[in-house]
Amino acid sequence: MKPKPIADYIFTDHARLEILRRGLSEEMVRAILLAPDQRIEVRPGREVLQSKISAGQPEKVFLLRVFVDTDRHPAEVVTAYRTGKIGKYWREP
Repeated sequence: MKPKPIADYIFTDHARLEILRRGLSEEMVRAILLAPDQRIEVRPGREVLQSKISAGQPEKVFLLRVFVDTDRHPAEVVTAYRTGKIGKYWREP
């Protein structure tokens, strides 16, 4: 079953800064929020939504992780990053 998306959210100033610094785009993050492959509770009120993406030359698979405070309305995107350590964070069903 596909994880529930987050459609009502805002970006914190910190999230915008980190997304830009890490060479990501808000559009990439929005795509994960609307159609995540996985949604994992980090602690009460904070969740990580993540999906595998392909990027770079030569193309390589990464995990894009988006941290969201879900205990408020609208939800707040806290930060996002991509990592090659898929095995460390990916949860098999």
